[in-house]
Amino acid sequence: MSEKLPLGMVTLFHARRDPDRPMATFGNETRTRGEMEARASRRARMLAAQGVGHGDFVTLTLPNSFEYLETSMALWKLGATPQPLSSTLPVPELRAFVDLVRPKVVIGADPAALPGFAVNPRGLPLDESLSAEPLPSIECKYWRANASGGSTGLPKIIVTHGATSVDPMAPVMGIRVDGVQLNPGPLYHSGPLNFAAMGWLTGGHVVDGGRFDPATMLALIEKHRIDWLYLVPTMMHRIWRLPTEVREGFDLSSLKTIWHMAAHCPVWLKQHWIDWLGPECLWELYGSTEAHGCTVINGVDWLTHKGSVGKVAPTFSLAVLDEQGEACAPHEVGEIYFKPDGGRNATYHYIGATAKAVGEWETPGDLGYLDEEGYLYIVDRRTDLIVSGGANVFPAEVEAAIEAHPDVECAIVIGLPDDDLGHRVHALVERKPGASVDADGLWDHVASLIVRYKVPRQFEFVTSPLRDEAGKVRRSALREERISESAGAK
Repeated sequence: MSEKLPLGMVTLFHARRDPDRPMATFGNETRTRGEMEARASRRARMLAAQGVGHGDFVTLTLPNSFEYLETSMALWKLGATPQPLSSTLPVPELRAFVDLVRPKVVIGADPAALPGFAVNPRGLPLDESLSAEPLPSIECKYWRANASGGSTGLPKIIVTHGATSVDPMAPVMGIRVDGVQLNPGPLYHSGPLNFAAMGWLTGGHVVDGGRFDPATMLALIEKHRIDWLYLVPTMMHRIWRLPTEVREGFDLSSLKTIWHMAAHCPVWLKQHWIDWLGPECLWELYGSTEAHGCTVINGVDWLTHKGSVGKVAPTFSLAVLDEQGEACAPHEVGEIYFKPDGGRNATYHYIGATAKAVGEWETPGDLGYLDEEGYLYIVDRRTDLIVSGGANVFPAEVEAAIEAHPDVECAIVIGLPDDDLGHRVHALVERKPGASVDADGLWDHVASLIVRYKVPRQFEFVTSPLRDEAGKVRRSALREERISESAGAK
């Protein structure tokens, strides 16, 4: 064990150990630790000249790229906090988040879309005249601040506490020092960012998978001898759907650890992966970006507790409570609550939202039960939340976008089961009298307001009112009716 170092010093530590070792691969290009460290130091001095300093938020609207990594490293060196957003956010969503976080600088957006804010365009050239020497050591106040739509569909920022200094020689979650891992997702999402950062901060070579394609992912594992991999169940399903001769035609013997999370994994699918690659390498984590608690299970334990998401991890407590806030008996379904050993808000705080809590306990909003051994089982996700392809979609946000169309009277958004995505976004739409907007017109309208993965896969037009006189709607009934109709049609 070595001593803990501020994040900005950790990458310097590894660059000094072995400057020529690969640090990151995007597309067909690989850069070394030494190259990235020098570029990050120059980038940090460019940002410092714009007034970026300790405790400042800087919003990144960059795709996965060397620029993204270089800028994040630069911000850590200044003690500032990266606040990533999708590079394809429609302007209304972008403005809402930026208005909320009030960053010192926005990097990668169109300056015309954000009047009143300092905006650096994507691809701003590096000033090679600036020094590449190390900057003074400084610890970030917060190391990241991820965005979320919130349970009300309103924007919120989840500011992560802790982890602003780490031991650069300490393996974590099976990520070994100087290992090689594959990142399959966009870095503005919590999971991909968290694990890619763990890789870089343990001296790893992180290979970006680009736009997800199952065969390409397997080819990258073979080519780069990947030993650590993060997936969501939708990715696992798409890989499993490959023809057997394709899936088994790649050499995956380098893989030592696979983690999956972010959505429920069907029992049958997980069993196939265990049969394919063995139970020892497969791990599952259930938790949230707020990191107020999580459970963990490996494939070996899962085989004797099929369907479980594991036991509560060290430094956290777990409870399943009924509607009166009392602990549920084993196998009794209730709402899941976590508590970090450091107490409420030890792991994060919100900008733009308030957590749902019972005393010191906070909930991700999911229902489940514990067995007699303390293994947790998820019964359902939040009542309204749709988890599609591992990404959270909040109906209120999508409904607001649909109802912004002048021809729409009312819209209700539900999640319907989908073999590929887990759930697909389905919209029920009540047109205004005499209106004639069709599904194509609504799709174009909604896609101009919210990010693409939230746009409904189907628009179902109805003639009966969707809400009663009190404005209430029975979402579960609407959902069950469509599931029953689909089952009856088969």
